[in-house]
Amino acid sequence: MKSSLLPLGALAAAASLALAGCMGEAPADAPATAEAAADPDELAKRLAFMAGHVEAGIALYRAGEGAAGGPHLLHPVSESYAEEREGLDAIGFDPAPFEAVSEALEAGRPAGEIEPRLAEVEANLAEMRAAAGGDAEVLIAYLMDLVAEEYRVGVTDGAVTDAGEYQDAWGFAVVARRLADGLSSTKAAEVKSDIDALISLWPEGAPKIPKTPADPDAVAEQAAKVTAQLS
Repeated sequence: MKSSLLPLGALAAAASLALAGCMGEAPADAPATAEAAADPDELAKRLAFMAGHVEAGIALYRAGEGAAGGPHLLHPVSESYAEEREGLDAIGFDPAPFEAVSEALEAGRPAGEIEPRLAEVEANLAEMRAAAGGDAEVLIAYLMDLVAEEYRVGVTDGAVTDAGEYQDAWGFAVVARRLADGLSSTKAAEVKSDIDALISLWPEGAPKIPKTPADPDAVAEQAAKVTAQLS
């Protein structure tokens, strides 16, 4: 997918200055393309990784923090993240609503004006999630690892030191909660409850930067608790 039609100059500048962590993530954070043949859940992991960024971006946009949400929403439209999106066209990736949201951010429009487009983004993510398949328990465990890893990068010495990673960790937890709705195991209720408790370690509704963030050890312990419920 090409994004040459998008005037993303200001948005990209905000991304590089305000959220260098999100913009500068190492490719190792996402499932590598070469793993596709060996890992049957690779495409679903790739989608979950992108969706985590989008969830954080949309929540921040709706919370009135479009400048903070913008860099996360570049993942589906920027050529910088093309490798992350590899293979998603085959499961129904529609760039149009993502591009429309990025254009609205660039123009400084409030989220309320483009709520139908935000809903289209969410709908496309849900459609791709259904098409991607994958083992929900494997995907949740993968996301829990990301949550603990990225949160620890984002919070040091009792303060948020990398906003992008702090916010990404929240997005990955939210994606895990959506996946948990599809669990059919006898522990599904416990898994959902534990993920809800994990998400509660951030400000309610969106990963806005708090004065006193939760301790990284507390987040890691809660993420590990979720993973333990899956075994």
